[in-house]
Amino acid sequence: MSQSPLTGRRVLVIGQGLAETATQALGQCRLEFGGPERLLDGGQSGLDPELVLIEAGCAPPTLLATAIEGLGKRRVAPAALLLGENLPTAAVRALLRLDRSDVLEAPFTSHDLARVAAELLAVDAAAPVVRSRCWAVMGAVGGSGATTVAVELSAALSRVRNSKGRVCLVDLNLTDGQAAAYLGATPNLQLSHAGAAPDRIDASLVDVYATPISERFHLLAAPRDPRAFDQVTPETLLRILDIASQTYDWVVLDMPRHRRAWTLDILSGCDELAIISELTVPALLSARSLADELEADLIEGPKPRIVLNRLASRVFGPAPSMVEAERALGRKADGAITSDWEAA
Repeated sequence: MSQSPLTGRRVLVIGQGLAETATQALGQCRLEFGGPERLLDGGQSGLDPELVLIEAGCAPPTLLATAIEGLGKRRVAPAALLLGENLPTAAVRALLRLDRSDVLEAPFTSHDLARVAAELLAVDAAAPVVRSRCWAVMGAVGGSGATTVAVELSAALSRVRNSKGRVCLVDLNLTDGQAAAYLGATPNLQLSHAGAAPDRIDASLVDVYATPISERFHLLAAPRDPRAFDQVTPETLLRILDIASQTYDWVVLDMPRHRRAWTLDILSGCDELAIISELTVPALLSARSLADELEADLIEGPKPRIVLNRLASRVFGPAPSMVEAERALGRKADGAITSDWEAA
């Protein structure tokens, strides 16, 4: 009989509430128990764990997030699994920055814990983990062309010469997204199914949800549903995006204009954030306000870049010049797209 993949593995359990279940599920492992302070010691005390189990309620969310971030600073970061009810968003966000991590929401059994632990420990810690570049696109006002920019950006990336990288466009306008319609594709992201068990979302399931546009360009979009924003949980979306970032070389997010409970968590994990604005006074003022708000609220994450769309020559009308637009913005624009469908 082959030896269990869990036999002899070093596991640190943080939180007294996990002691019994961890002992039942991982009895063949070398278990050690401790409090949140063990995550802050840099691995200087006790065993050097390969996996850390963290009880969600063992410490205040801010302290827990800081402690989880500390795991990623170790010479060899262990795998981490966050368990419990009402998982704090700050801790989940910190967790998803680690190369090997997962969440397990209560209620769960010892069998569930053993399965997820085995999956995390099966990943070679020395093997490089591919992380994509993630770019978010937001419209300053409705109809500013953000979806068009996101679609064309994704298509352009998929055609980069001398590259075999794959691109995933994710339409996060869950109630009325238009990316699938623009591409003539069928949206296939089943949020109700994914939300039933977020911890079981993996690369194979994301592949099922993805709609191929070309060999190197896939779309993740949900069918129109007016109740989608109320029904989906931040944990579900963060899990889908985390798996996508491990599967694709580029992830482009078509973000909803109005802020949701998960907006800042998602943006904080992006590499770039583009705010798309028309050259109308209301749009420019909205772009300025949106950029200022995100800069103030994004403690971590990219600095918003403003891109002016449909830049037209003044001979065709009273459109403001770049200088006038930047005066209204109170900052320099990072780019402009002419009012020309072919150029777009």
